[in-house]
Amino acid sequence: MLAKVLSATVIGIDAVLVDVEVDIAQGLPQFATVGLPDGAVKESKDRVKAALKNSGYDFPARRITANLAPADLKKEGSAFDLPISIGILAATGVIEGERINRYILLGELSLDGSLKPVRGALPVAVAARQAGFSGLILPPENAPEAAVVEGVEIIPAATLADVVQFLRGELDIPRHTLDLEQLFGQQDDHGEDFSEVRGQEHAKRALEVSAAGGHNLLMIGPPGSGKTMLARRIPSILPPMSFDEAIETTKLFSVSGLLDAGEALVTTRPFRAPHHTISDVGLIGGGASPRPGEVSLAHNGLLFLDELPEFKKHALEVLRQPLEDGRVTISRALQSLTYPARVMLVAAMNPCPCGYLGDPSHACTCTPIAIRRYRSRISGPLLDRIDLHVEVPAVAYRDLSGNQETESSGSIAARVLTARLIQQQRFQGTKVHCNAQMNARLIKKHCELDEEGHRILELAGEKLGFSARSYSRILKVARTIADLDGSPSIRTAHLAEAIQYRNLDRKLPI
Repeated sequence: MLAKVLSATVIGIDAVLVDVEVDIAQGLPQFATVGLPDGAVKESKDRVKAALKNSGYDFPARRITANLAPADLKKEGSAFDLPISIGILAATGVIEGERINRYILLGELSLDGSLKPVRGALPVAVAARQAGFSGLILPPENAPEAAVVEGVEIIPAATLADVVQFLRGELDIPRHTLDLEQLFGQQDDHGEDFSEVRGQEHAKRALEVSAAGGHNLLMIGPPGSGKTMLARRIPSILPPMSFDEAIETTKLFSVSGLLDAGEALVTTRPFRAPHHTISDVGLIGGGASPRPGEVSLAHNGLLFLDELPEFKKHALEVLRQPLEDGRVTISRALQSLTYPARVMLVAAMNPCPCGYLGDPSHACTCTPIAIRRYRSRISGPLLDRIDLHVEVPAVAYRDLSGNQETESSGSIAARVLTARLIQQQRFQGTKVHCNAQMNARLIKKHCELDEEGHRILELAGEKLGFSARSYSRILKVARTIADLDGSPSIRTAHLAEAIQYRNLDRKLPI
């Protein structure tokens, strides 16, 4: 007796369809699972056996072989519990009909036969639509995220018995549907606004430029100057996510198991702020079974690294490739996975170990050697990949105590969105979304300078010793400043402002 059931496994952030073949033959009672299963898949035999018996079905005392094809692809997780159990029931004749060949099954079984949520329901729903299957049968907790994919029936089943009755045509389970327009209309209130920030007008301008072009940003200032407060308000001025960006981000959260119960789609840009004790694997991703790291979980959003020099040097150095390419490739003996990592990096640091170098109100107690050692924790190649270096000085008392109104996040966000729409039109038909992602060809095409601009850039380069990468970063930032100004060309004022955002290219006093 042989039966085949359809399921899927997740590789990276995409799903691969898996045929679950169950053969029941004469012989001593035995349950074997083949097809490169991991530990969780091998343990499914005990959960399947208990769930079948507690749901009122007989477990055959014969030789049972469950094959997960393709056999050369490693299978992970507990999502194969449901398809294996349905395969056993189909092989013994309990389930008959064509429905079993039209739906993909996914779900972990409790010992009492109820279904528990699994990871990766959204990528599986996308794969089901691409393969032309009718729909997906899965636990109710996974139904909202899977229902984001249009053109696929989402069948939320609470128990194994419900799945059996549905496949036999004895039970009609209501399909789970979702209103995407309403979902995107329910944008989260960030709760923090730039109108609450006193002073720091120069820093707020730099944050606006950074958000408008998707540029990486480093803030340097003494303790208590407001670096973290400013960073936490950046999401309130970022442009809203598109549907494609939301799908990509939700896939990453889904395969990582970070979606909240009942959450269908990540509609606000992620804000990830890992502690400085994080390992390079936690930051970049990896492990025995590779999982996305913080840099991938911040995809299409913001990665905030507070106290940048306190991070492990190796952890910072592995950020170079993701910041340049917008993706992370993790290679292991059996497989190589690529996760998207198109992030806006925002970092904060003190100017010295004690934090008060250059502060008129506090005396710095650090030796020159200690200051050099502190700054050397951030390598030149990493600084080159950060477009804007901004000084955030201590706020004067008159600014803190003043009652004057400051600009709200809504006003800044409107200008940022206008600039992003200009960039969207400029890069239409390409994979580039903002100025920060321009390559050399696009920089040459869209960042042309007049004779005076070339002269200013040449003089600045001679005095400050810019690298070739710094030149391209300056041109990208100048293009963004011009977009905020509504100018089709880069003028001298735009270029001068972009140059003064390269603070760490200057030799700071020690």
